[in-house]
Amino acid sequence: MTSTVPALGTRTTEGSALQAVLLDMDGTLVDTEGFWWDVETEVFASLGHTLDDSWRHVVVGGPMTRSAGFLIEATGADITLAELSVLLNDGFEQRIGRDLPLMPGAARLLAELSAHEIPTALVSASHRRIIDRVLKSLGPQHFALTVAGDEVPRTKPHPDPYLAAAAGLGVDPARCAVVEDTATGVAAAESAGCHVVAVPSVAPITPAVRRTVVASLEEVDLTFLRGLMTQMR
Repeated sequence: MTSTVPALGTRTTEGSALQAVLLDMDGTLVDTEGFWWDVETEVFASLGHTLDDSWRHVVVGGPMTRSAGFLIEATGADITLAELSVLLNDGFEQRIGRDLPLMPGAARLLAELSAHEIPTALVSASHRRIIDRVLKSLGPQHFALTVAGDEVPRTKPHPDPYLAAAAGLGVDPARCAVVEDTATGVAAAESAGCHVVAVPSVAPITPAVRRTVVASLEEVDLTFLRGLMTQMR
């Protein structure tokens, strides 16, 4: 049977081909951004501190070193960053063990990318232990590569995770489509030179050059992602 799927590296009259899709995890593929805040609230309550809900927008989407460090400084809690990181990861792992809802459209998008053999990477600020746990629900077969926040010198909002993913897949970052849900992740992807689809989860994100904002992952499919390569060349 002859495939109707364009070859990965071909160029068309409309622009350069999509080479890979790089996906964030928390808040993008799995509905867990609220889980992190719940765990942070519970852990700090056990330490005798109440978190201000306005801080949620400060810590969302960032690496644990930044979010946990901010909360320690904001509350004055008597705990080290290393100790707090263990408590947060333990609490989060227990939480996703009870329930791990996928974002609407996530399963369909992953299946479509796999069916068309589009190189796909999971790029998260979460630690490896968390990614490996979540992969059991997402399906590790959907990803050629995964990059964890504790495996790169600098995680989001720095470009390192997305540059590492592109290098690992052997593709040009400028020919990659990234799907993110937070300003921190968007900044990382844009710094790496990727085209970005933002699906805001907690805080609003505005459109910009090489950045398309959609309301739901259900609006994103392979045709949509390939179309990004024709924009702002």
